[in-house]
Amino acid sequence: MFAIIQAAGWPIWPLLIASIIAVALIIERLIMLRKDRIVPNGLLGKAVAIYEKQGITEELIVKLGQDSPLGQVLAAGLRNAKSSRYVMKESIEEAGRAVTHELERFLTTLGTIASISPLMGLFGTVVGMIEIFGSQAPTGTNPQVLAHGISVALYNTGFGLVIAIPATIFFRHFRGKVESFVVEMEQQASKLVDIVHGERHDYPAPETQS
Repeated sequence: MFAIIQAAGWPIWPLLIASIIAVALIIERLIMLRKDRIVPNGLLGKAVAIYEKQGITEELIVKLGQDSPLGQVLAAGLRNAKSSRYVMKESIEEAGRAVTHELERFLTTLGTIASISPLMGLFGTVVGMIEIFGSQAPTGTNPQVLAHGISVALYNTGFGLVIAIPATIFFRHFRGKVESFVVEMEQQASKLVDIVHGERHDYPAPETQS
């Protein structure tokens, strides 16, 4: 590996740094963007059951807000449950925008790495080509400089693509997951609004574990 880095020359170092950052972001997002952490199953049912039994309490709102991103959205709605339907939905939308922003954290950086990695590899290719042309002399071609220039050009191009391809795949994967989470949170928040304002009574109670 060290021999490859030496052959690729100094332009490989920015690519190595970008690859380390990309791997760290991918691992972090894989851990954080789990369905059971973002939109836990049965959370709305549990919240509705407590609401119908005890009403809206500060303890319920605090507990929901600390549970998950979905809980934060539901808590924002319950905090304004005594207001009009419009105000309740507005508070849910505000909380949803904040939650969405948090879910998309680091995705811009990952997308940027996916976009610029081929350009960084191309820069290394240009540096290698400059070395190749620099090896041309009136007395002939310097084989060592020529070989090094070719190595710099090819290794940087290849490494740039190696970084860009998985970074792009994971960037699109995470964007899709965030969008699906946002849609699911919107649907569950709409059900909560209907229930609180007496327009929906068919939501099942949470299952009890035997």
